[in-house]
Order: sequence, then C-alpha cells, then structure tokens
Amino acid sequence: MSDSKVGPRPDIRFELLADDAWLIAFDTPDASIIDPETNARVHALAECIRTAAPGWLRDLVPAYATLAVFFDLGTTDAQAVRDWLGTQCVDDVADAQADASRAIEIPVRYGGAFGEDLDAAAAELGIAADTLIARHGAALYTVAMIGFAPGFPYLSGLDPSLALPRLATPRTRVPAGSVAIGGAQTGIYPRESPGGWRLLGRTPIRLFDPQRASPSLLAPGDRVRFIAIDDDAFARLERDA
Repeated sequence: MSDSKVGPRPDIRFELLADDAWLIAFDTPDASIIDPETNARVHALAECIRTAAPGWLRDLVPAYATLAVFFDLGTTDAQAVRDWLGTQCVDDVADAQADASRAIEIPVRYGGAFGEDLDAAAAELGIAADTLIARHGAALYTVAMIGFAPGFPYLSGLDPSLALPRLATPRTRVPAGSVAIGGAQTGIYPRESPGGWRLLGRTPIRLFDPQRASPSLLAPGDRVRFIAIDDDAFARLERDA
C-alpha cells in the first residue's frame, strides 16, 4: 500500500512498511547524495511526533530521507495513524529546519596505532596528515541516522575535499571507538566489528552501553565536533569510561 500524496505535499510519500508501521519518505533533489535539508525535515518530523506523544506510538526510526513510524495495532489501525500524521505533523514541519537537541564533543586520538589509514588517506587526498586532521576536526557534524550496529552514528557534514571511497576489502576487525571516513560521511564504530571505512583515529568514549538509561550516546539530530587529543588524554579518558 502506498500513498504518493499527503494533502498539499506531493514531495512526501507514505508507504506501509508493515502491518504496524508507516514509512514517510521525503523526495530529495538528488537521491544519490545526502541532502542536509531533507535530513533536517526528517528529524523535525520525528520531534513533532515525539512531542505530541500519541498513545499508539511505539517507536520512531529516522534515516536520511525517511522516517519509520511504528504503532500499536491493539489501540489503532494503519488508516487512523495515516490520517493523524497527515493532519497533525507532516504539513507543519515539512519545510522546517530541525534544531539540534544537543551538541557533543568527541575526543579523538588521530593516527598511528589509533588510526592506521590516516597517512595513506592523506596521501590519496594529496594533503598532509595534519591538514586532514585539522579539516576533519573543523566541521560541525549532524547525526543523520543511527544504523549498521547499535549506536553507530552516520555523520553528515564532512568537508567534501575529504571524501574517500571505502576499502576494496573490508577489515574483519575494526577496534571499538574507531573514527572513520566512508564516502562522503564520517562515523564512529561503537564496538569491535568488521568494517571497510578509512580509519583516522579512535575515541576512548563509549558510544553504546546497554546498562545506561539511554544506551546510545548519540541520537539522530545531535551535533558532533571532534577534538584532537594526545596519548595521555586518551589513556585518562579510557580509564574513566
């Protein structure tokens, strides 16, 4: 079941993702790139629904240009949810810019054993390693979505001059906390896992802890800035993590 129009908004589509879930999709200028304005609308819509807190709401899962809305079939049905969304939130925030709920600094030890791809990545880009670090740390990133692994943030806002293709052969082991570039994005591996992104450094901060009230340190819509640290600071922060 698909609905290509939401009232006067032909740029927003509803698709029934499951018996208990709608997928709200925003048209983007170019589906092959991440559009920050579209992603901001996704987060604004999620915040509007979350604030309204309808009794049937079970979960919200934002992505780059879509929002999955899960509802309780025991209290409502798909058409009622569709009608509520179309009249309560979608039109109100379709052109909104989502405000960041938080701004978070992530300390990173760049290079060496902490970021084994740094030198090769800098050489491929035709810049010095220190320049790569400076440019990577100068940007203010947005958590576009959480995916791949629990707590893994896909961060938009990477300086276009730092975009790099993923490794031809992914590693079987990437250390937890690794800060990396994959295409036009940067991200942080929350736990040890396979991966094919270029490793620039590592943070001692724990991104995902199931024992915390909010297991994921970062949430969609958060702003992130990377702060370069030295070995001593890394060791101290790792002890305190």
